[in-house]
Amino acid sequence: MKKIIYFLLITFVISACSNDQDNASTKDGQGGSLAIFALKGNYLYGVDNSKLNVFSLLNPSTPVSVNEVEIGFNIETLFSFENYLFVGSRNGMFIYSIENPENPVLLSQAQHFTSCDPVVANATNSFVTLHSGTFCGNNLNVLQVYDTSDINNPLLIHSRNLTYPKGLSLYNDYLFVCDDVIKIFDIQNPIEPILVNTIDKNCFDIIINGNTFYAIGENGLYRYELNPDDINDIQFKSEVIF
Repeated sequence: MKKIIYFLLITFVISACSNDQDNASTKDGQGGSLAIFALKGNYLYGVDNSKLNVFSLLNPSTPVSVNEVEIGFNIETLFSFENYLFVGSRNGMFIYSIENPENPVLLSQAQHFTSCDPVVANATNSFVTLHSGTFCGNNLNVLQVYDTSDINNPLLIHSRNLTYPKGLSLYNDYLFVCDDVIKIFDIQNPIEPILVNTIDKNCFDIIINGNTFYAIGENGLYRYELNPDDINDIQFKSEVIF
């Protein structure tokens, strides 16, 4: 487990540095949907079991803790989109505004039965997987879609049973979900996502950077190239076993 956490940290840092080079004005970094940290501008946000922690990186060599926001218990994941943070917990999804980056403000939340809960989002919708497990407290294994066009009032618009879903990631009009295989859904109509492709790989999280995506499994990292014009044209490129 320590090896995996270390590897995810490296992936996050590489992602942030790559984004810095591509667009020096944004300086944002995002791990996968199971990440517990997100870099937005000059601030690093991280979650522990009960809090959202805010660090100033105005002096990158000396990060400074500037705030701790109590959320609740069983906090698991953190995902950023624009000026919002989406926090996944075993009990639900919490949405925070970081318009004032040092003082995150809770805007809304969506509760569900106790279950493990990674989340990703775009401008209009949030996507959540709930999965069962030793520490998750329920037998739910579902994909949920929320309408978050009104960020203050998330509405559940779709739910479907899957096998054992974990990490997920967005790519244009598609949602990638780690399940018994990697499942790819067309989400142009988010009320009824359509399964359009699968990849025979078992993984627990996915990170997509441009047209490259990385599937992270218990024993390795697998790199694929995507064709933005054809979601069925996916090329396996390399793997790193660990």
